[in-house]
Parts: sequence; structure tokens; C-alpha cells
Amino acid sequence: MFLERLKCSHLCPVEQAQKWCDRIFRDVPSDVTIEVNGGTFSLHKFPLVSRSGRIRRLVAEHRDSDISRVELLNLPGGAECFELAAKFCYGINFEIRSTNVAQLCCVSDYLEMTEDFSKDNLGSRAEEYLDSIVCKNLEMCVEVLQQCESLLPLADELKVVSRCIDAIASKACAEQIASSFSRLEYSSSGRLHMSRQAKCDGDWWIEDLSVLRIDMYQRIITAMKCRGVRPESIGASLVNYAQKELTKKSSLWNPSSQTKVDSNSTLHEKLVVETVVSLLPVEKLAVPINFLFGLLRSAVMLDCTIASRLDLERRIGSQLDVATLDDILIPSFRHAGDTLFDVETVHRILVNFCQQDDSEEEPEDTSVFESDSPPSPSQTALIKVSKLVDNYLAEIAPDANLKLSKFMVIAETLPAHARTVHDGLYRAIDIYLKAHQGSTDLDKKKLCKLIDFQKLSQEAGAHAAQNERLPLQSIVQVLYFEQLRLRNSLSCSYAEDDTKPIHQSWRISSGALSAAMSPRDNYASLRRENCELKLELARLRMRLNDLEREHVCMKRDMTKSGSRKFMSSFSKKIGKLSLFGHSSSRGSSSPSRNSQRTDSKVIERTCASTE
Repeated sequence: MFLERLKCSHLCPVEQAQKWCDRIFRDVPSDVTIEVNGGTFSLHKFPLVSRSGRIRRLVAEHRDSDISRVELLNLPGGAECFELAAKFCYGINFEIRSTNVAQLCCVSDYLEMTEDFSKDNLGSRAEEYLDSIVCKNLEMCVEVLQQCESLLPLADELKVVSRCIDAIASKACAEQIASSFSRLEYSSSGRLHMSRQAKCDGDWWIEDLSVLRIDMYQRIITAMKCRGVRPESIGASLVNYAQKELTKKSSLWNPSSQTKVDSNSTLHEKLVVETVVSLLPVEKLAVPINFLFGLLRSAVMLDCTIASRLDLERRIGSQLDVATLDDILIPSFRHAGDTLFDVETVHRILVNFCQQDDSEEEPEDTSVFESDSPPSPSQTALIKVSKLVDNYLAEIAPDANLKLSKFMVIAETLPAHARTVHDGLYRAIDIYLKAHQGSTDLDKKKLCKLIDFQKLSQEAGAHAAQNERLPLQSIVQVLYFEQLRLRNSLSCSYAEDDTKPIHQSWRISSGALSAAMSPRDNYASLRRENCELKLELARLRMRLNDLEREHVCMKRDMTKSGSRKFMSSFSKKIGKLSLFGHSSSRGSSSPSRNSQRTDSKVIERTCASTE
């Protein structure tokens, strides 16, 4: 019998009326056949009509023809779900679980099993279980959403999906708030602060969400952002989800393999990358930079949208100073005649880095930087990135397909003050010249113009002076600067004997340091020198005013006296100052007569001219 086939292993307490219905229909032959997605059920009209409005309407429409076969097209959940609905119509209760509540909500809506046709119908019981049990448990909400993936769009229209998503977002936010309160502690000074932990206790839901389909996952993360979940937690969830979804296949791109990758799986991977990029938090360091580089490689490999790739390049550029060489070695996924590494992408990342705003070091005088020039990163970040770029150039230099223009555009992207030492750049250029021995003299001169030979270390300068791959003009420059360095080192050793070489050494070293300074530091140095010059000019002006006052007083005294007495006293003062270079010797206590006569004649002429 059909009722024996419909028995469930998990039965709820059965009411007296349901037992009576079970006994009354056990020996009654079936009078209607229900076809659902290829499955056939021989049932009775009365229990179905009493619960389902849809079946009641179909039977009523064919009352005259005595309908015996009913086909239910596109029934959500298929034959298995209809079997649960038929059990409920026959009074055989079963356990509603998180694995079937979504199907029951959808099939009850399709069969119109509502309160309008029967009290405590299947629809109301499924809704009650969903609201009172499922929405209060995050794991059960995830299970329901998994079931809803095959029930769309009906599950979305019945708001089963939205209720579960809101419940998950609220639960995750509440867990984080509770975790934050548990991390509050008092410092030694008595102030309340939050202790830092490597992993938040309220982020246990990250692993649970990784089993969802990408569209459901996207809606959950969007709801969490609106609820105020921490960016670090959202970033950790994105990393976990992307790693699971993008590593399901052993290799999406394998140059040595001749087998084609499944187009459906490629489209799925592409959708995952683009969705994860759109969900990334705007805050810096919310996700590790190596994860951003991994997404960028996947985006280039899967030919994702330009907007996704540009967004990743901008995010990477804003924190490029924490990247490593392995991160920026992005392979080229084009035809075989191209370079081994994607140089264009790295160049765009460097441009984004140079154009970023440095908000860590605010200038004291903001009016100084009110210009149309783009903001620049800090000097510390520039030095780190300059070393990274030099190592990158040395890594890509042996590539035979690497053109000179691509090599130079990477080397020239950073400003001149980014490199305090040019050893790394010289090493990369030397590797390029060694790998491209057919380079013309003009190309060699272009490359060597990038090097400031004055910023080479002693070891690099000694190597460059004997490097036959460099043009002759560059070798001469190296020898010249090495000679200056040697002379300055010798002059510093004998600083007490000769001060002029020390001054020259100071000028050369200060010039090298100023070239390595950032525009902000260079401006501060110039500003200090300007202030010192202004103070010196002020002191000279005051001295000049004093001399002018003394001169006026002297003229006034000379005009009032009009006698030779003042001039004689004035001449005595001049004689004491040795204005003409006369000095008394130890052997004589008074000057000679000839000198006295000469001095008296000069004084008489001076007095005459004054009168």
C-alpha cells in the first residue's frame, strides 16, 4: 500500500483524528494519480483536496469528467518534496528540519496549503519553524540557504533567503560585539582599552559561509558590511572563500598541458574572482597583499573585467611597500613571443604607488604644499619600493624578449630621490647588457643615463670602472667620481692642515644627500638656509646702521670744533690703530724721526683738505 511506503522514520506524536484518517483510507482504492517530474503517486482526492487549494481547484474544474490524473508541472523540490506534502495531507506527521524547511515553504506555496483551506496547514508550520528555530541559529541558516540554491526564484519571493541572510548578518555582528566586550581590559594606568588578539573569537562563522554558492555569499557579505562587521573579519572570510573556490581544480592554466580547461569551470572561477574583488573592504591591510596579488594573477589569467583588474592594481599600489619580489613576479599569459613576466601590469601598479596620498606624515606648514602637483608617498616607502623595483629589474633582465623601452619605463617610474644608492639599478642594467649583447651604443648610453655614478658604493664603482659592457663615457664618469672620493677621503684625514678640500668634500657629499632627499625634506632644508641668510642680513643691516651713526657723529664733531686740535687727536687714534701697517719694535720705544715727519705731513694734508 502507498501509506506504508510513505512511512517516515522520524515521526511526531500523532493526533487521534490523524490516526482515524489513516485507518479509514488504508483499504480504500486510490481515485487520483498525481504526476510530478516523472514520478507517479496513486492517492485519494479527499485528503488532498482538504489541504491543498491548488488540487481542489483542479478537481473542481474537471468535476463533470471525473478527473483521475493530475500533472503538477515545475513543482519546487520535485517528487521528494511532494511526497512530504502528501504525508502531511494524509495526517502522517514528520519532522521538519533545516534541510527540508525551505522545500516545505516553497511546495506549500505552490500547492496553496495555507490557513485559508485548513487550520495549522503545512505553510504556517514551515514558516513558524523557520522564524522560531532556524533564524536563531547561524549554522541552520546556512543549511537553509544551501537548500534555497535549487529553489530560486520562489524561495527569494517568499523571503526565505532574505530572512536567513539578515539572521546571519545580525548573528555575526552580535558575536563580534560580544567578543569585543570580552576583550576589554584595564591598562596599568587604569584606562580601559581593548586587548589585541591574533584571531577574533567572534569569527568562527567564516568557515561556515565557505560552503555557500557565490551569489548567496555575496548577499551575506553585503549585509554584514551594512551591519558594521569589522573589515578584518570580512577580509578573512573573503580570503578563506576564494582559496577554497579557486583551488578546487588542480590547475586552471598549465602551459605544458594540452588538455582544454572546462569552460563552465572557467566561467565559475571568473565570476568568483570578480565578485570577491567587488566585496573587498576599502580599508588598507584588511586583506594580505599576497592575496591581492593572487587575485590579480587569477584576474589576468581568466581575462576578468578591466574594472576588476584596475581595482586590484590600485589596492596593491597603495601598500606596495610591504610587497615582496615573489609577489610582483606576475607571469605573462599571452602568446609565446611575449615576455615571461607581465611588465605592463607592474608598471601600472608603480604608477598607482607614486600617485598615492601620504597621510602618515602631515607637513607643518600646509600652505607650502598647495600646488597642482600630485601627492607623493613617504620617503621610507619610496626606499623600500626602490629596492623592490631594482630586484625586479634584475629578475626580468635576462629575458631575451624584454625590450629596452619596457625595461626603462619600469626604472624611470620612481622619482629620482627614491634611490639613495644606485648599486641595485647598476646591477640590473649590467645583467640586461650581459643578456642583450647585441645592444647598440645608443641603447647602452640610454641605460647608463639612469645611473647616478656618484651614488655607487665603493665596490660597485670599482666594478663599473672595469666593466667593458659600459660605454666609454660612463667609465670616465666612474673614474672621475672615484678620484673625487679618494681625494676627499685624503683631505678629511688631514683636515687640520688644509680646510679647502674639506669644504669641497662637504659640497660633494651634501649634493649627494640632497639628491636622495624627498621634495618635502629638500624644501625644509632650503627653508632653514633661507632663515639663516635672513638673520645674517639683519645683523649686517644693524652693523651698517651703527657705522652710519658713528660717521654722522664724527662729521658733527668736526664741524663744531673747526680747530686743528681735533684732527691731531684723530691722527693719534689712527696711529694707534696702525692703519698704515707700522708697528713698534722691541728695541726702540718711539718711532723714528723720518716716520714722524711723514705722518705729520700726511696729517697736515688731511686737515687742509678737511678745512
